Amino acid sequence: MNGLLIDGMDNVAVVTCPVERGMDVSFMKNQSQCQVKAGTPVPVYHKIAICDIGAGESVVKYGHVIGKATRLIKAGEHVHCHNAASAEERRNV
Repeated sequence: MNGLLIDGMDNVAVVTCPVERGMDVSFMKNQSQCQVKAGTPVPVYHKIAICDIGAGESVVKYGHVIGKATRLIKAGEHVHCHNAASAEERRNV
């Protein structure tokens, strides 16, 4: 396994090694092994979307909203400041 889903409500997982486009990222969800194919490279310890996250929808990690998607984020994409804004960033806008 090269992904870690922290909470079953999360829509992002953390990759535990650098991931190249086209690689499968596998993780456990509700005691089942799941996987998503990386659509973009993802650096180690960064987030990968495990499902599509629509523009304006919540990014959920630790079972809590950590930000909002600033555009559509497709399953398998790297989730970071180029496509998501943290709650703190949104407060300062």
